[in-house]
Amino acid sequence: MPNPTRAFLLGPLLKGVSRSFYLTLRVLPAGMRDPIGLAYLLARAADTIADTSLISPEQRLAMLLSLRDQVNGAPNDGALFQRMATEVAGQQVQSDEKVLLESLGPALEVLSQLSESDRKAVRGIVSTLTEGMEFDLRTFPDERSGQLAALREYDELDRYTYLVAGCVGEFWTTMTYAHMPGTLKERPEIMARRGVRFGKALQMTNVLRDCGKDLRIGRCYLPQTMLDQYGLSAQDLLQPANSVRARPLMIELVRKSLDHFREALDYTLAIPAFSVRLRLACLWPILIGLDTLLLLVDNNDWLDPAKVSKVRRNQVYQIIASSLLLVPSNGLVRASVEKRIKLIEARL
Repeated sequence: MPNPTRAFLLGPLLKGVSRSFYLTLRVLPAGMRDPIGLAYLLARAADTIADTSLISPEQRLAMLLSLRDQVNGAPNDGALFQRMATEVAGQQVQSDEKVLLESLGPALEVLSQLSESDRKAVRGIVSTLTEGMEFDLRTFPDERSGQLAALREYDELDRYTYLVAGCVGEFWTTMTYAHMPGTLKERPEIMARRGVRFGKALQMTNVLRDCGKDLRIGRCYLPQTMLDQYGLSAQDLLQPANSVRARPLMIELVRKSLDHFREALDYTLAIPAFSVRLRLACLWPILIGLDTLLLLVDNNDWLDPAKVSKVRRNQVYQIIASSLLLVPSNGLVRASVEKRIKLIEARL
């Protein structure tokens, strides 16, 4: 008999909190949808807690760590869910986010119903992602304080991109080997490493795209050692007029991102052409990410939060439509990705 709670969580609710990810999820093979969809919901709930700025960072951190314990099998804490429903859910503007926070109990019940291997993988990925959120809350000042802090060095940024996205590539790879045995011809350790680079590519793109917005909540992900190299401070980046002055730093990070995207391409091409759904789920974020970087390198005001380099929804649909013709061919997939990379490099 179908489980209505599971169907709601992984259907309408998931679609409500992430329309773009939902599109990707729908093309995945059936066995992968539930654990990946559930992991997304739990991570999204944790992220909502971490980002609710009307609650102090200390309170958010305490709830985040408690939620992580619940995901990892701690005894059911009804008081925690009540606090989340009243203190966090009540602050949400979007009703779907509110419903998600109020549905954590049922979501954890669905988690307990997964196979042991899937449950372990979901717990692992949610734990790592919440470690990234914990890093944010411990590293940066309260968003309302008016203060600004920068990461110290590139290795710290690299580690952060692993915690919030690179680990997803590992998880995705684990799910593929578990639910589609024999599909990936490369060794698991090679695919896991490429998967990490894949996730880092997407997060580095987000860091650059959202730089202007993040600076205004006190967070500079561009490392201080790199800022020093270009004679900049985090405060300088608050001035959109310094976009041109900071462009060499942006270019250096774009180049690092492109190296990651090349690994993402290799990851995608290691998926057999007949696994169309799995290929599409990888190809879409690559193409959207590269188109975002192309907008970024053409944006002379990239530090201005009012002029974010964001791919429009109609462009996303165009990418999805055109990819259906590309996906069966290694040559066409490679050509489409490499064309974008060359266009970006030509502007650097």
